[in-house]
Amino acid sequence: MSIEILVPHLPESVSDATLITWHKQPGDTVLKNENLVDLETDKVVLEVTAPESGILVTILKQDGAIVVGGEVLALLEPQEITETPASAEAEEADIPLSPSVRRLIIENGLDPSLIKGSGKEGRLTKVDVLDYLHKKNLQEAQLITPNHQEIPVARIPLPTQPETRVMSNLRPEQRVPMTRLRAKVAERLLQAQQNAAMLTTFNEVNMQNVIDLRNQYKQRFEQKHQVKLGFMSFFVKASIEALKRFPAINASIDENDIIYHGYYDIGIAVSTDRGLIVPVLRDADQLDFAGIEQSIVDFGAKTKAGTLTYDDLKGGTFTITNGGIFGSMLSTPILNPPQCAILGMHAIKERAVVENGQIVIRPIMYLALSYDHRLVDGREAVQFLVTIKECLEAPAHLLLNI
Repeated sequence: MSIEILVPHLPESVSDATLITWHKQPGDTVLKNENLVDLETDKVVLEVTAPESGILVTILKQDGAIVVGGEVLALLEPQEITETPASAEAEEADIPLSPSVRRLIIENGLDPSLIKGSGKEGRLTKVDVLDYLHKKNLQEAQLITPNHQEIPVARIPLPTQPETRVMSNLRPEQRVPMTRLRAKVAERLLQAQQNAAMLTTFNEVNMQNVIDLRNQYKQRFEQKHQVKLGFMSFFVKASIEALKRFPAINASIDENDIIYHGYYDIGIAVSTDRGLIVPVLRDADQLDFAGIEQSIVDFGAKTKAGTLTYDDLKGGTFTITNGGIFGSMLSTPILNPPQCAILGMHAIKERAVVENGQIVIRPIMYLALSYDHRLVDGREAVQFLVTIKECLEAPAHLLLNI
């Protein structure tokens, strides 16, 4: 008797999903827990796995179809399957592989023993396999000149004949549908601009003391906590201190009501190929520096592996976005509704500043705070940003809680 492959239950906030890609076709052999199809929602990509081993008989929904929870995607005829050598190697490993990792191993014909696992007890994670594939693809996709200078292969094929004036006709275009995530982000950002009285205030911060403190303790920190000490933990801590002093900036508007949040769920904006996502650090005020850094690393790994859940992205009372990692000098970040403020970090650059009447060179970062003027007054916004500046320029405040 055939088994129905169903769309998994979708959260209440998600009405439907888009079928992105089938990894199997009718007549293909599938293994239990092997990923059959990817479904994209407004927030995450869901993997639908095979409940039993067997033969995929019929596909009822094609790529691009809009589906809802409980809808039948395909029919599977269960039967005993002799596993392929690649899958057998995965099964015989000392530590079992997750379905998504096993799928990557099988589809790419990889030997899991050649990949170093970073998970618990040396377990292979999806990120480990993706990193291995990325490095492998880079090696195969690069040309080496006689002086060993690496030159990336062009994405658009170059003409094999000498160039002529008809080169002007080479004007390639590609039309692709917008991902669900990017479309949702576009909708929310437009909504933020239309429905909020958004203003941005700026300040600058001397990062010298943070840099000195980080350089002094980063090795001991990493040895003790097994995670690197970055700058983001300092900004999260400074933001929490400022939010405690100015609770309106940690609030949100619900029609004619103001909701003051007595907790601090800090969103960290992350740019991906599919669009902007904002995983949330829950109760960030209860995390120490190591807890914040580890959470950020975990979010990065989940983002790269495509395993973020709805709970990772839900809610948030304040957001931090770091355009500095891309080299941004200054920007005006857009609010993340229904939040009423967002902090923008930027690149650290050595600049000439005046201290005690002398011109000196200091590592300076420009900060931007966009806020909803319906709820936050300009005085509060400016003082909030000044508080962050003071905390970062004297980081002992963060460590001693003073």
